[in-house]
Amino acid sequence: MNMEENRIMQGTKITEDEDELKLRPTSLKEYIGQEDIKNNLEVFIQASNVRNEALDHVLIYGPPGLGKTTLAHVIAHEKKANIKVASGPTIERSGDLAAILSTIEPGDILFIDEIHRLPKVVEEVLYAAMEDYVINVVVGKDSSARTLAIDLPPFTLVGATTRVGDVSAPLRDRFGILFKLNYYQQKDIEKIIQRTAKVFGNDIDEDAAQELAKRSRGTPRVANRLFRRVRDFATITNHGFITALVTNQALDALKVDSMGLDDVDIRYLKGIIERFKGGPVGIESIAAAIGEEQITLEDVYEPYLLQEGLINRTPRGRMVTEKAYRHLHIPYQNSLF
Repeated sequence: MNMEENRIMQGTKITEDEDELKLRPTSLKEYIGQEDIKNNLEVFIQASNVRNEALDHVLIYGPPGLGKTTLAHVIAHEKKANIKVASGPTIERSGDLAAILSTIEPGDILFIDEIHRLPKVVEEVLYAAMEDYVINVVVGKDSSARTLAIDLPPFTLVGATTRVGDVSAPLRDRFGILFKLNYYQQKDIEKIIQRTAKVFGNDIDEDAAQELAKRSRGTPRVANRLFRRVRDFATITNHGFITALVTNQALDALKVDSMGLDDVDIRYLKGIIERFKGGPVGIESIAAAIGEEQITLEDVYEPYLLQEGLINRTPRGRMVTEKAYRHLHIPYQNSLF
């Protein structure tokens, strides 16, 4: 493997540490939640195995932290296939993609995170690879340039994105299987927390798991991150045993409220209420007012606020709902407009 290819293959999820990898389930049986997706995926995988074919290409989308990368690794495990991992922004040229695809073996899984950020020129090379298992490489320059077709073995592309609307229609249409990951039910988050506690060797009581799940925004990544911080408090104050009292003290210290809203969520809601009279207001104005990146607000914070009914998106901009006023203990004055 050359240096350029090595750079691309390591271009995603570098920050994962050993603990995060330990927490990742490897099979559909271990994967908690998203039951409809798991049931359908099991059928698709079994059918492809019976026919001795590669699984159809899969596009997974949804807010950050819901398990898109994990699901890609589960697919590879269930197919007993090798998985190659890349990230859309790191594949800058068609040659980068060709370097990855040239190492593909029959049945392999190619996982591309942030697939919506693939450059257009790379995306066009991917079309033929997905449909016909062939890549066209231009060899030579100017008048001596010619196109060389390289055949590929059957493989499965698994794409992940938080912004499915930014995936071009021609690319999206080439995926035979589309899955939308939804926020998790509280009972599923509780199971994830209890599993995490078991992996780390910590005892956690039922009330503590419930409280932690309630404040985890329906997101496994958030649940695991908060668990680690609560675990730190428990280690120092309660010999590692995680109780509801320790959990509440830790989450209050972390400024995570009863709905799982953190400092940015609160500043977002109060910013609209105090500076823009509750809205409607454009996302650009909100981002500038509270000093956060617009894309971060759109991808990370707004989906949960919308899910919980704390904001509405209207043609004129974002509006804070009466529920948000009640949660923040701010008097609500309804407007005729």
